[in-house]
Amino acid sequence: MPPADNEEEAPPVGEEEDEEEEEGASAGAAQQKKKRNRKKKGGAAAETPEAPEPPAAAEAAAEAGEGGEDGDDVADDPGAPAGKKKRRPKKKKGATAAAAENGEPEPSAAPEPEAAAAEQAGESGDDDDEDDGADAGTGPKKKRKKRGRKKGGAAKREDDEAFAKWVEQTLEATKNGTETMSPQDLLKPQQAFWGYKYSGNLRAAYVSPQMKMPEDILKPDYALDPNGVSLCERQGPKEVPILEGEELATMREACRLGREVLDTAARFMKVGVTGDQIDRIVYQACVDRKIYPSPLNYYRFPKSVCVSANEVICHGIPDGRPIEDGDIVNLDISIYHKGYHSDLNETFLVGNCDEESHRLVRTAYNALLAASQMIKPGTFYRDLGNNIHAEAVKSNCAVVTTYCGHGVGQLFHGPPKVPHYRKNKAVGVMKPGHVFTIEPMINLGGNGGDKTWPDDWTAVTRDGKRSAQFEHTFLVTETGCEVLTARVGTNQSCMPAYDPAMFQV
Repeated sequence: MPPADNEEEAPPVGEEEDEEEEEGASAGAAQQKKKRNRKKKGGAAAETPEAPEPPAAAEAAAEAGEGGEDGDDVADDPGAPAGKKKRRPKKKKGATAAAAENGEPEPSAAPEPEAAAAEQAGESGDDDDEDDGADAGTGPKKKRKKRGRKKGGAAKREDDEAFAKWVEQTLEATKNGTETMSPQDLLKPQQAFWGYKYSGNLRAAYVSPQMKMPEDILKPDYALDPNGVSLCERQGPKEVPILEGEELATMREACRLGREVLDTAARFMKVGVTGDQIDRIVYQACVDRKIYPSPLNYYRFPKSVCVSANEVICHGIPDGRPIEDGDIVNLDISIYHKGYHSDLNETFLVGNCDEESHRLVRTAYNALLAASQMIKPGTFYRDLGNNIHAEAVKSNCAVVTTYCGHGVGQLFHGPPKVPHYRKNKAVGVMKPGHVFTIEPMINLGGNGGDKTWPDDWTAVTRDGKRSAQFEHTFLVTETGCEVLTARVGTNQSCMPAYDPAMFQV
């Protein structure tokens, strides 16, 4: 490549010296001074290394040091004058010196991959930060890394500690007598189950008395009804409501709060906790947010959340059975806020689950995902079942046909009906402003049948094999859909691809 502009007119150092020697000793002082100036211009600085480089030259050298390939081409040219070759180290030195004076690392310096990963994860200790900074010789960089990691780690610890304290206070405030019961007594079911023939390995256990919500929390019409009957649903509209404006804003808020409650319950759930304890966590999470847990007393359902483990398809009543390693557990959360219900659920993999359980949970999620991708104006509600069925059968699973998705909002369950199986006869077409749930229940194997336990709520598989389910509340938009109950940080215009880590506890 051609040399830089400021070097093009400078004569080579060797030629300049020959011209000056021919003039002899008779040259005057003024001419010698002129010679020295001309030497400096042509690269005589290489002969006088003790002379400091002027600030302007340092700036030019710093810029040349950032020149990348152009600078390298000039330095490596075998036909280049010797003076130019000797200037290259000074350019590098000038760039380094300029960076050091500004307190910045060298442009070519990069953090080690392991250190960068540790910084992102926030797992490295303060001592490691100081050692890394000392080795690299970049003081300011060390301080920034140390502050970022220390702040992130401290924030997480504080959050975990605050949650643990809240859990402790919640379980203390919602004591119901189960704390003093023996493990054997916690596993004893009500009399209706005596002699009952179960379809699988799961057994009913002790169910504690129903809790009541505080007076100052707005309640749906069935909350205080002796039989939990919702007159609003019985007298409700036949057409699908269209939500917009303030109504839609309130619905979005209800869905956001429902998501918070589910995330809280999932964070608490682990091996050894009981369904009864999860229910108390959900109850208090609702009290803290001044919202009503929609399942509570709905047609006399006794609890604030549905906890459905293993072969339970849906509507599992939280009880005294501890969750075990290898279980799959569905948490179904519905809440009522300012006159609007929201509804969502997820199935979680507890500890070390077998491959069949992983396949089942993945299939249930992908069935909901496949249906959600059809949501847009003009889609027939009956067509969603085709995608759900196709996703289930290709993984050797079956769709439960007894239960379906539904409209949700001012009514807990309203129009439209959203069946999850193919060749259904659901009526209606999607329009912008429609809000409804899709909640396919998928069984392992080819049997989609169900039966109900003597508690009149818990639905289980007929063959005792496991079942999984996922549910979201969706809004039909002008161009597609909005996942109103999406996880925080995910794209609300579509569900993310399945990731088992999302549901591992």
